[in-house]
Amino acid sequence: MIDNYNSPSSLSAGLRCRCPRCGEGALYRGFLKLAPRCERCGLDYGFADPADGPAFFVMTGIGIVVIAIWAWAVIAMQPPIWLQFATVFPALLIGCLGTLRPVKAWLVAEQFIHKASEGGASSVQKS
Repeated sequence: MIDNYNSPSSLSAGLRCRCPRCGEGALYRGFLKLAPRCERCGLDYGFADPADGPAFFVMTGIGIVVIAIWAWAVIAMQPPIWLQFATVFPALLIGCLGTLRPVKAWLVAEQFIHKASEGGASSVQKS
């Protein structure tokens, strides 16, 4: 079967949270729950298993950025502790929740493009 799809880049599909094959169908059914398949091209999303990768990348990246800004602000401005709590925790929460969906969608698109699957006997080449 020949695919007649104008596939988007993995980054484009990820940022838009769209199907990695056609770029049109929604990837999610809920906030982070993948749909069973694309409503446009019918691609089965059963191959997609990014596991904890998106959460790790998002928490690490957002944590480094927010904590670096917080450390600079504490040294430069010496704000009261209540202001630190009122700004740092919401920044971490909003930053992580705001970037988790597109990062997960990007990793799913990368899995599709590179035909990644779980390891096992079927993925080992026989000599």
